Amino acid sequence: MSSAVFLPHADSQRLFDLLHGAGYQTLAPQARNGAIQFAPLASAQGLPWGQHDEQRPGHYRLEQDHSPRAFAWANGPQALKPLLFAPQETLWQVERDAGGQMRFAAVAPPQQARAVIGVRPCDLAALKIHDAHFLGGARDGHYAARRQGLLLVAVNCSHPAETCFCAATGDGPAAAEHSGYDLLLDELDEGFILRAGSETGRALLGQLGLPAASAAQAQQAERQQQDARDIQQRGLPKDVSQGLQGQMDHPRWQQVAERCLACGNCTSVCPTCFCHSEREQPALDGVSSEHLREWDSCFTSGHSYLHGHLVRESGAQRYRQWLMHKLAWWPEQFGRIGCVGCGRCISWCPVGIDITAEAAALCQGEQA
Repeated sequence: MSSAVFLPHADSQRLFDLLHGAGYQTLAPQARNGAIQFAPLASAQGLPWGQHDEQRPGHYRLEQDHSPRAFAWANGPQALKPLLFAPQETLWQVERDAGGQMRFAAVAPPQQARAVIGVRPCDLAALKIHDAHFLGGARDGHYAARRQGLLLVAVNCSHPAETCFCAATGDGPAAAEHSGYDLLLDELDEGFILRAGSETGRALLGQLGLPAASAAQAQQAERQQQDARDIQQRGLPKDVSQGLQGQMDHPRWQQVAERCLACGNCTSVCPTCFCHSEREQPALDGVSSEHLREWDSCFTSGHSYLHGHLVRESGAQRYRQWLMHKLAWWPEQFGRIGCVGCGRCISWCPVGIDITAEAAALCQGEQA
């Protein structure tokens, strides 16, 4: 691991200026509309200083206190997904010329080097899954264009929410070495410990000319990482993928469906879900049309429509598809489950359905 340096809170703007000077558009977390959201930010003053989140099943609130920290919260609803896999985008356009000929043209996303400050370790793990899906096999050009030149400034989590269980999935609260970050921060009350995780990160860190972090500061960071592990109470059953096998007809699916609204909130906030649909959007003049790709969810009825037939007609079937795919079938595709323990699906579910409780009950054969 690279040597650690220390950046006082009072000098936080130096990191923003460094990234801007290197040609990056900087995106960072901000408190907007009652939640932590990533958006372009040029000034460290715009970080969510003194904010912390209160999360539990079906509940998310931001509160302001007197904390000197900018990252004393667990997560917001976004993660990296909407920055790389756009919620809606045009893949190609078609126009009819004066002679009636149809002319097709691909639409490429704009090229922009971007640096994202505040990436959580669980979201680094989710990014690896998306990289495997969108860049492996049939390469997705739109995702690849956004992924190229993306610089990741990760922050180890010191304040996990009640809904977090990244320690149980092995994806946090501290980022593993070689997990994909360029720079890694540990926040203390007086400032940040910085480490580099890539050649680009090392070059940037060298330009800051910061003093080495002290042994006491390093020990404090290690203690708060351990505290963040110890405080987490949720988890998935051991060998959850195997435990779910043979439970396809369990009555628990119907019992969950009686609570589930099939709203798709869980799939929208999930950092690993990547279901989408495509549709045409013709212009009113009949001369041109756009071919759109947009997020979809296995909870919508149309998602399983196949040749005049809904493969999954009921809410129970749709919830079963989501949970089984994520926890039982993903290991065959990606070598791991499709859950990184961020807990977003628990907090943002309007009725507070808890994936860890449902998985445990199914693995044990329980009913609600």
